Amino acid sequence: MRRLLLLSSFFLLLAILLVWWNDSRQPTPIALVPTLSGETEYCTTCHVDLPEISASHPVETFGCVSCHGGERLALDADLAHSTMRGGANPSALSVVEASCGGSNCHSGSEADDRHHIQRVMTSVQSTYAGAIANIRFTFGAQPDLNARFGIAAVNDDETQTGITSLFAFDPIIEDHPSIQKFGEECLTCHLHAEPREGKAFARETGCAACHSTEKHTLTTAIPYTQCNACHNRGNYDLRTMTFIERTDQPTDRLHNYYQPIAQFTQCEYTLDCVDCHTRSEVMGDGDIHNNQAEVEYVQCKTCHGTMDELPLTKTLTDPNDVAFRMAFLNPVVDLKIGDTILVTERGEPLWNTKVLPDGTYEMIGKATKQYFTFRPVMGTACEQKPDEQESQYCHECHAVEK
Repeated sequence: MRRLLLLSSFFLLLAILLVWWNDSRQPTPIALVPTLSGETEYCTTCHVDLPEISASHPVETFGCVSCHGGERLALDADLAHSTMRGGANPSALSVVEASCGGSNCHSGSEADDRHHIQRVMTSVQSTYAGAIANIRFTFGAQPDLNARFGIAAVNDDETQTGITSLFAFDPIIEDHPSIQKFGEECLTCHLHAEPREGKAFARETGCAACHSTEKHTLTTAIPYTQCNACHNRGNYDLRTMTFIERTDQPTDRLHNYYQPIAQFTQCEYTLDCVDCHTRSEVMGDGDIHNNQAEVEYVQCKTCHGTMDELPLTKTLTDPNDVAFRMAFLNPVVDLKIGDTILVTERGEPLWNTKVLPDGTYEMIGKATKQYFTFRPVMGTACEQKPDEQESQYCHECHAVEK
């Protein structure tokens, strides 16, 4: 009996020691109570050193769980991460509505400029609709170049283009082997796709494909190198439906920015892509489009005007103007009420520009923070024909010799 009692005491003590040892290995919980949820979460117990993801997503407001999901009270890493959305990327388009949606976040109304998810889902960067339509038309699978399929099925109930939906493209059910090969070899650059292997292709999927340039950051100061992860790493051979990677080894910005076959002007490689291409061009305008050509509208004349007309401008009078929000998200310029900025033909503010008192213009690089001043075409010795105002005609005189 005494021996049994001693054994029982020993196992009880052993159990107590094991519990103590296990508890001693657990980190001391660090509680975070974000104002949006009001619910305690312990994520920062382990992730205390993570940088603030962006100025518009302060951790004390959003916390971690509202975007990432996960078990907010778990201290064990595997358990805490077991229900995370999108792995380490909550902006993946398969989960983005749950992670980033909501009327006060990124799936609100168009009037409040909160419909970001709708814009991305219907954008050509996401649907790849133009490329799919072109390939299917080329090999006789559809009678015209109108978009019918996207990478994923998508709807647009408030369409301005007349395209209300796209079916999901499934190359397996296509009859022509070239379309099937296209599906196997040529679908690695849209926002749903994991990138190709290699440092030059490094990016995330979904929103983070553009807006995340390093771990746990979101930015609107997107350098051209981020765009190049998809847009300038090589070309597709449409005869063999294979990707031909760049073989040159550029050593400067000029040659790194564009492929050797491209024709461009100095400002086009001195600036970054985001300095010229607007949010609607890149991120989408909320409508489904047939192809990329329908989306692009910024030309040289957007900033430089023409021989007969100055570029379009706007004087800021409303403190709630979207230009001020953009300047807050990427504070490279100190905009004030009364400043006059350039705008596109659709009225979209080029918020990193200003009209100077002497009639010249100033642009601040969104990624480089460089200052540039330039003049309008009107009043110069330019001999461009009045009916030839597109950028391709500017390139005839101003293209850079490589």
